[in-house]
Amino acid sequence: MPELDLAETDASQRLDELLGRVATGDRQAFESVYQLASGRLFAICLHVLRDRGDAEEVLQDVFITVWNKAAQFDRAKAAAMTWLSMMARNRAIDRLRAAPPRALDDLSVAEEIADFAPQPAQAAEHASDRERLDLCLDTLEPRRRSLIRVAFLDGASYEELARRIGSPLGSVKSWIRRGLGQLRVCLER
Repeated sequence: MPELDLAETDASQRLDELLGRVATGDRQAFESVYQLASGRLFAICLHVLRDRGDAEEVLQDVFITVWNKAAQFDRAKAAAMTWLSMMARNRAIDRLRAAPPRALDDLSVAEEIADFAPQPAQAAEHASDRERLDLCLDTLEPRRRSLIRVAFLDGASYEELARRIGSPLGSVKSWIRRGLGQLRVCLER
């Protein structure tokens, strides 16, 4: 959906501008940066740390740093989301490194480590479920399919999606709700 790409470019430029205003102490701009970027940054932190509490703490640290160091952001070097993402990723990695190492030579510690890899039957079932989901997603109208993917896979909020495509918030919510209803019916077959 080309509209989302154009809207993403607009959102990126808006984020660049907002960071410039945050550098001057603009609290409303800071709140807007938080609303635009916190979902993606939290996803990055959670992906690296695998612990919700740690990810929330790191995200808070990232936004404290954004408030204190927004003047260091340089549009010529990177887009705002890139700068923010790298900061979140680096902080999450620093948090991992700061954690005390666990001794792996103790047999009891090794037994505590869970094997989260799916068993062959589970892997086959997950592949089948994924295939069914993909088939059902393909039956949706392209706009609904794209909105659902961006909302649920990228973590975008309804408000963010409405801004990206320039449509009313109520319409975006309705499209997604109807699309999810169609998915449910298709998956229940």
